[in-house]
Amino acid sequence: MSNVFIALAIICVLCGVVSSIMIVSFLSNQGIKINYFLLRLLLPKYVEQYKIIMIEKSSRPGSLYYTFVVSMISGLILAVIGLLLRI
Repeated sequence: MSNVFIALAIICVLCGVVSSIMIVSFLSNQGIKINYFLLRLLLPKYVEQYKIIMIEKSSRPGSLYYTFVVSMISGLILAVIGLLLRI
């Protein structure tokens, strides 16, 4: 049973990675310099910039923001549940 939760957590994290790549691509197209060397450390900053830009454009944070946040939180919760079931 714990393997199911771990697999779902991996799927959620992969969705978060795809949405983060799309966010970085969007910011790059908007003319914002992206530091690809420190991308892992600066990703929360880039997600926040995406949110601010989308709020200015459409008064909503944008679907990629929600996809990123929900998938990462879901992945964390599912991974914890899967690990607790192994004990």
